[in-house]
Amino acid sequence: MSTNTNIISKKLSVPTFDSDETQTLSGKIRELYEYKYLLKNLVIRDLKVRYKNSFFGVIWSLLHPLLMMIVYTILFTILIPNEGVQKYPIFILVALIPWQFHTGTLNSSAQSITGNAAIIKKVYFPRILLPVATILSNLVNLLLASLILLILLFAFGVGLTIHALWVPLILLTQMVFLLGLSLIVSALQTFYRDTAMILEVGLLAWFFLTPVFYSFERFSTYSEVFGVGFNPARIMRWINPMASIIDGYRTVLWGTVGGNGPASMDPLALLRTFITAVLIFIIGYTIFSRSEHLFGEKL
Repeated sequence: MSTNTNIISKKLSVPTFDSDETQTLSGKIRELYEYKYLLKNLVIRDLKVRYKNSFFGVIWSLLHPLLMMIVYTILFTILIPNEGVQKYPIFILVALIPWQFHTGTLNSSAQSITGNAAIIKKVYFPRILLPVATILSNLVNLLLASLILLILLFAFGVGLTIHALWVPLILLTQMVFLLGLSLIVSALQTFYRDTAMILEVGLLAWFFLTPVFYSFERFSTYSEVFGVGFNPARIMRWINPMASIIDGYRTVLWGTVGGNGPASMDPLALLRTFITAVLIFIIGYTIFSRSEHLFGEKL
């Protein structure tokens, strides 16, 4: 950590900013741009630390989703047959990879401030770079894991269709949503150190409430609670942005149950999810920016 601190200190020859200037949006954006070299170093450091003393190193980014895919495939095609789902390895993988991106980012972000206490106490830099760096380092893992998905898409005869052009927009929506959540959990962990433990339990519950190993088509079209009728799949899409995001990846890369391969994303559904993601980001940014001046004191 001391080596990283020295590197940062030596490179802090960028222009300083007046506190009033950086209160404006343009000032904050310009400040972030001036520290782009630091963001790059933080991402590289996170990747090196993640695979340090690992025998397989970066290959784990490929092996982990592949091994999990094999486990789920055995479970839901042999032990508990999942009727109506064709090419189950693709079905599970297109959802599992973005879900692992989701959980990996949030777990890392929760420790992004508290785990860098030595740097925060010694030098000034925009604290938001720390959770952003965790997202970008996990994005690298996502892209590496996607190589396995790409190979299997062609191996199972699915390939890539024109509908795959929706993937960058779905990924952008997920990253905006993740950034908002990362800002929230990183700030909360700084003040309340049991946040990470609560997050771990919350992510497990969230996993079962997200269509990763099952599809929306398995839900009934109508249910009642206390005499009030509703569509379970629709309600889940409304209250769980990750459900819509995961379903979006699956639709454009694998398809739908009973369909004939990949299908187009519903533009209005994606727009609704993106608006939700932006709102979460605004909330997260507000919480983070209003509390970051206390980070040094709490650390």
